This record gives sequence, C-alpha cells and structure tokens, in this order.
Amino acid sequence: MLSEAASAGVAGAITIATSSHDAEAGMMLAEAHENVWFSVGVHPLYADQTPHDWALLKRLAGHEKCVAWGELGLDNHHAKPTRDIQDRVLADELAFIESCLEDRIDLPVVVHCREAFDELIPILRATKLDPARFVFHCFTGGPDEARLVLDFGAMISFTGVVTYRNARQVAEAAKLVPADRLMVETDAPFLTPEPHRGRWPCTPAHVRHTAEFLAALRKTPMSELCRQLDENTERFFGIPALALGQHA
Repeated sequence: MLSEAASAGVAGAITIATSSHDAEAGMMLAEAHENVWFSVGVHPLYADQTPHDWALLKRLAGHEKCVAWGELGLDNHHAKPTRDIQDRVLADELAFIESCLEDRIDLPVVVHCREAFDELIPILRATKLDPARFVFHCFTGGPDEARLVLDFGAMISFTGVVTYRNARQVAEAAKLVPADRLMVETDAPFLTPEPHRGRWPCTPAHVRHTAEFLAALRKTPMSELCRQLDENTERFFGIPALALGQHA
C-alpha cells in the first residue's frame, strides 16, 4: 500500500485513532514504517466503547511519531452513540488535552464534525487550545460552514467527497479556503475519489486524485498546490519536510 502511494507521489501517511484501544496499533504501524505517523484520541462514533484509557493515550502522545490528538468531535448524522454520550466524552477529552499542556504535550487536533458546526465550534472556542491548532478533517459542509471554521481560525481538510458531482457545495467551500489553511486526505478506507468512486478500499495513493481536482478547481498549478500542502503538513503536524521527500 505504501509502495503504491509512493508511486502516486504520496510520500507519507498518518494513521488516525478512533479509540484508546486502537491507538496503540497506530503506534506500532508508525514504528514499523519510517513514513507513517499516528494520532491518539476518541472518535465521537466510538464514544460508547468504554472504558477510555486516558493514561494510555497520554503515554502514546509522548511518542516521537505521534503528531496529533483525535480524531474527536461531534456527529449528528448517526443516531448512535447518542449525543449525551458524545458530549460527555468530548468534554472529558478536551479537558484531558488541556491538562496535558501542563506536561508540555502540545499536539494539534484532528476534528470530526458532521452536521454539528454550530454546536461544536463554540465548545472548541471555549477551551484554552489555539484555534490554529485544529483541522476540521473530511470537510463535507458548504460555504457557510467553511466560513464558520475559517472565522474560528482552524484548518480545513478535504477528502474524495469534494470530487463528487453531488457535492457541489463542498467544492464551492473549497474555493474559499486560503492556501495556507488547506489540506487533503483520504479518510481511508472510505470516500474513494473520482474517477474511482465506489471502489473499496480507498488507500493513501488516491489522495492524488483529490489534490488534482482541487488544483483544477482553484486554478492552481498542481506543483504549486503540492508544495503548499507539504508546507501546511510540516507546519501543522510537525512532520519534517525532508521526511515527506515528495509531495504528500
């Protein structure tokens, strides 16, 4: 999979945690591959998979290849876990992350926000965390939601959804994002971009198609967009540019 990605010009990957139970598996992947990094956190759709091992997450967060908290946030699209469970876990997780600042563990945050922008952004704004340290991943909102995120001060990351013909509002939102606050991703194994929509699984190599779509949409040369994406990745996640090697 990593070889296929490299052939497509994608030089690295971040494997994202959904719970404290799988965060350690992410660490093991990162230790096994030079160009793989990992995050630690509890996804809102896994909020009911208790107990959440905050002590383990703190230990993993100190690993040299851990580059982010998350993904965390709120999801109003799915009925379960119920919002009361999601809200409780999110409050605990944000308080936990703030407490880690006292121990000089300062990582950016990958945010899951599905149909919950009006509710989630005020919660994040009320924390001690720098808005510029958040990225709203797998953005599926329109221009209005993009403006909310940008006014808050966060980054925005797009998946293959932006390439879909029935997601024109997402594409319109992508035109609004300043170049230095833009990211692309796969959300693998989901959301394979055009022209391979519907194929399973989506893999890191597919992110190239999303980048090419955004370059055309934003009327930016592909080489310039990739250079900017590398810069954004290095700045936000702290991944050295030399580690990227190519356009990631």
